[in-house]
Amino acid sequence: MMDSLPTFLLLAGAAFGAGVLNAIAGGGSFLTFPALVFAGVPPIAANATSALAVSPGYLGGVLGFRPELRAIPSSILRREVLLSALGGIAGALLLLVTPPTVFSGLVPWLLLFATLLFAIGPRLARKGLRQPADGAAPQHALQSWRLPGLFAVAVYGGYFNGGLGILLMALYTLTGESRINTVNALKNLNSFVLSVLSVVAFAWAGAIVWREAALMAVAATLGGFAGARLARRMPVHWIRALVIVTGLAMSAVFFLRAR
Repeated sequence: MMDSLPTFLLLAGAAFGAGVLNAIAGGGSFLTFPALVFAGVPPIAANATSALAVSPGYLGGVLGFRPELRAIPSSILRREVLLSALGGIAGALLLLVTPPTVFSGLVPWLLLFATLLFAIGPRLARKGLRQPADGAAPQHALQSWRLPGLFAVAVYGGYFNGGLGILLMALYTLTGESRINTVNALKNLNSFVLSVLSVVAFAWAGAIVWREAALMAVAATLGGFAGARLARRMPVHWIRALVIVTGLAMSAVFFLRAR
């Protein structure tokens, strides 16, 4: 599948771009998954390989947010990591038993859902915060849904990685976490855990295309370093707009392919 220079450049470029996007605003799967499909990888294998390709970036995020994670009680971290692990494995197993034709039909809808979620995620997060009239501390309407919501998001992430980071950030903000660095720390930790375990399930089932995965993982890691530097110079809303346009374009392409 990676037998020509154009295909090599397509996969390496998409993975590098995904690393840049994930470091700044998220949405890297909008590049890696379509690139693999266009390179001839079947959709389920492309989804599994894409999950492996972007997972090193999550580890970098975990290491970068160690102070924030150390400030969270260990009992909370253990509980949430366990839920992420179980959800990620459940989502991966669900993907593996999904007939390829069914998943191919779902792909454009999943891409569109993830794109719309990426677009409205910040608004959802802001609406979750309720300001009491008496000037007391802000209350969150959905605080009791944090753990069930985390498990549901983890299942989605194990099944289809697109938009995972946005879902997690919206979930944590909606359910009471107002510190943005803590939100990012928890997002990266849970994304890493569920992605690694879903990748293990995919590898066990033989669903990963290893040569392409190795190339893209290296390129995505390099893109992550470049993205961290670019993030200090480029307005985030420009990157978000690019991600949304890319996601809508990829959704349209896959809808046309499904006809």
